[in-house]
Amino acid sequence: MSRTAIAPPDSVSCAPGRAARELELKRVDLDLAVHLGRVRTVPDEAGGGRRVPRAELDRLRAQPGFPDSLRESLLTVGTAEGAALLDVAPTRFTRLARLGLVTPVRFYLNRYRVVVWLYLAEELRQFAADRTNAFLLTGRTPEVLRGQLAAGVDLRPRNWRGRHLGFLLRQAEGPWQYAGVLAGFLDPLHVAEIVRDPYERSHLNRFRPGPPAHCTPGTPAAHLVEKVMTAQDADEIDWLRSDLSRTLDEARADQPAPRPASKRALPRPPEQRGASDEPGPERPARGLLNRLRRRSA
Repeated sequence: MSRTAIAPPDSVSCAPGRAARELELKRVDLDLAVHLGRVRTVPDEAGGGRRVPRAELDRLRAQPGFPDSLRESLLTVGTAEGAALLDVAPTRFTRLARLGLVTPVRFYLNRYRVVVWLYLAEELRQFAADRTNAFLLTGRTPEVLRGQLAAGVDLRPRNWRGRHLGFLLRQAEGPWQYAGVLAGFLDPLHVAEIVRDPYERSHLNRFRPGPPAHCTPGTPAAHLVEKVMTAQDADEIDWLRSDLSRTLDEARADQPAPRPASKRALPRPPEQRGASDEPGPERPARGLLNRLRRRSA
């Protein structure tokens, strides 16, 4: 009798932690590689999360210069290092970032609960090498840009949200998951205005993305991360609301949100019935008798 051997899961794919070790990356760098589309993942059929196919690991390990070339492509830098790559002062680099001319790829909170933005070194090198950007790196900042800075513009949080949103939407596997990602970037009050049904809201919340930084829920740090994650500008909020409303229509048509099964009331035994539970035909007779009594009185 022949038997078909079932290959262990790690022979075809492996968990992110194992994949990071095999690629000689830190786990945070593997997450960034997935975010950037440098490492392909597949859904974990045994539960939530993602796995890295073995073929993808083999492909990456076979690339020239592995692992240094892979690590170099994922190198992130802060303001000081980013300014050095562009050969500008840190203050100019910050202005470029606030204007949205360079986009952060990650952030974290330092011990003073200040948001520290990180940029992909590879992208900064490309920005510096583009001759059309030369006027931004030397000389006086153009007047229109100075006016935006004077008005307090800071596009770093919004640009990061746009980038992170795109990553999460690419991993969504259905309209409810897609809608959950969109809801994760809106204030809960906005979501409640669009999703009025409590069962739909409960189902939608299953697919809301978690915070990008690990913080204890309810702490000031967690509130700050939540603020970075939540859309702030009116036009950004409007298009997220519109997209969420449209996607919810698709999700409802595809598969309505689950609801508790309706419960039918069972009839009570005769000995537990009150006067109001008597059969209907007797009620008109009692009403007629009461009217006759009132007339005779």
